[in-house]
Amino acid sequence: MPSQQYQIKIHSRISEIPADQWNALVENDHPFIKYAFLHALEEHHCVSEDYGWIPHHIAIYNSQNRLVAGMPLYEKHNNYGEFVFDQAWEQAWNQIGLPYYPKLVSATPYTPVLGQRLLIDSQLPAEQQNQLLTLLFDSMTGFCEQQNMSGAHILFAKPEQQAWLAKQENPNSYIRHDCQFHWHNRNYRHFDDFLAQLKPKKRKNIRQERKAIQQTGIRYRVLDGHQATEKDWQDFDFFYQKTFIEKWSTPTLNLEFFKKIGDSLADNIVLVLADHQNECIAGALMFKSDTHLYGRHWGAAHEVKHLHFEVCFYQGIEYAIEHGLKVFEPGAGGEHKIARGFSPVAMQSTHWLTVNPFEQGISRFIEHEKQAIEDYMQECRQHSPYQSD
Repeated sequence: MPSQQYQIKIHSRISEIPADQWNALVENDHPFIKYAFLHALEEHHCVSEDYGWIPHHIAIYNSQNRLVAGMPLYEKHNNYGEFVFDQAWEQAWNQIGLPYYPKLVSATPYTPVLGQRLLIDSQLPAEQQNQLLTLLFDSMTGFCEQQNMSGAHILFAKPEQQAWLAKQENPNSYIRHDCQFHWHNRNYRHFDDFLAQLKPKKRKNIRQERKAIQQTGIRYRVLDGHQATEKDWQDFDFFYQKTFIEKWSTPTLNLEFFKKIGDSLADNIVLVLADHQNECIAGALMFKSDTHLYGRHWGAAHEVKHLHFEVCFYQGIEYAIEHGLKVFEPGAGGEHKIARGFSPVAMQSTHWLTVNPFEQGISRFIEHEKQAIEDYMQECRQHSPYQSD
């Protein structure tokens, strides 16, 4: 099918795209790509000019005006909430009088989670799917040039799409490397099955941490969006806001957003709340797809030793085992995750530059970063808690 039979639109609001048609392109019931999540961010002003996230979603329609491809896309005026850091690039651009912002970013805001960035109708023949992938990428770069932006960046694309992007061998594109820590379900039936795979000392440490928390009398509630009450969301919002403010950071999400996704993504929500003496004292907001659990936000009224590990990691692992989820992605960073069963996983992102006055410098930067990440991951593997590693 020739490309001229497609209509390409840039939408300034996700609400301009039919929700059912967008969701039909989403794989694996992935919560952060679904229309409801992106719409809630926009509806409750979590993404806006104020935060430097301005929607420019790409949609490709066929001759029957049906959506066959899409890309979540944002104009950025800072790098907040991206989790792929490019301050050194910004400084280099500024030193020679070139503006680095605005730029384009394809990602889910504030969410360092692997997923689709190029949404394609999987029912189409492979040839048409490949053509649409190319159209999406070319539409992104073309819009970037048209708007005089410095570049377009595709962050946390799922491995298959990142591999496709790498194969394009575009001279303006660069692949950056990073590392996260994920937990993998080895067909465990119970939490003790997981512990049995660990080295004795690591197994003992986890049991001691969990026992110490248990002795405090803290109890846990694991809720989906149907079960979570307005009071539960109020408590969690308090924890979320408190955590960001204490870190001197910007809390971009808000209570109305949490209540909205609690309703519109009820089956994807996993809200872990910790109660002590009839008071909710901490919570972690997780999400699930058909195969994955994603840890996103955490907060507590006050510090309790080991409570973060229990609420954010062990409760999540237990949930993943109970529900047969294959992978638990707890979020970016954190070497402390290794001792608790999480393994290093290589991450990549694609960066297309409109103008690159530092071709050799950027190439060297990429190679040094790649080697540093490989060395770091190798060192992490040496501290694996698993007996078989």
